Amino acid sequence: MKLKFLGTGTSQGVPVIGCTCEVCTSGNPKDQRFRASVMVTTEERRKILIDCGPDFRQQMLLNHESSIDIALITHEHNDHVIGLDDMRPLIFRSGKDMPLYCHPRVGQEIKKRFAYAFTDVRYPGAPAFELHEIDHQPFTVLDTLITPIQVMHYKLSIFGYKFKNLAYITDGSFISDTEKEKLKNLDVLILNCIRKFDPHPAHFILPDVIELFEELKPKKLYLTHISHHFGLYDVEEPLLPEGIHLAYDGLELDF
Repeated sequence: MKLKFLGTGTSQGVPVIGCTCEVCTSGNPKDQRFRASVMVTTEERRKILIDCGPDFRQQMLLNHESSIDIALITHEHNDHVIGLDDMRPLIFRSGKDMPLYCHPRVGQEIKKRFAYAFTDVRYPGAPAFELHEIDHQPFTVLDTLITPIQVMHYKLSIFGYKFKNLAYITDGSFISDTEKEKLKNLDVLILNCIRKFDPHPAHFILPDVIELFEELKPKKLYLTHISHHFGLYDVEEPLLPEGIHLAYDGLELDF
């Protein structure tokens, strides 16, 4: 299986509109970050998207992706769902509703924000979604076992997702001991890390991630959901502890 980072930035993206800091004005593509999303490709070359934010169209075009079989949604914040309307070309071409897997609460929010996609009589150009409500139990789709990981995003319960010996978690600020058991001794753990310093109520910062790395002991840990406050890729990547790396848009992992 493969995982490609379509976006590794925070809700504002990097560069941030109007910001002239050294990260936002960097010419290094690894410092330019779309909103957080990944594409998982199964052994049978089926496509699983995790989150669909406002950069979805550009992410698909730049990565030469032309199809999605299912989408997993971590939570309902706009930077993770607001690109769903841009799935229309994929839906029209396939002739099928797009399957979305998410928490029941998230499904209700999607219905509110995209009400025109769920009416009995839809406008001809509207997208069409097939909502699948999931809970904390593992489920199999596309011959792939997927394990939801419950984490807290401030006071909001959201899902990360585990495939084989890789787990992807974004927007976390707390993981319970029960859920940590699902994350021990992975080959790859992907965690959000908004910045190096200054605690954030809804996101891990670097000391939190290092503590989890030492506790959970993955072979490799990649940081995502990174803000412009973290610093330049070329400066910060060599300073990270061995085994921890900054992800960047376009990075592809085999697992």
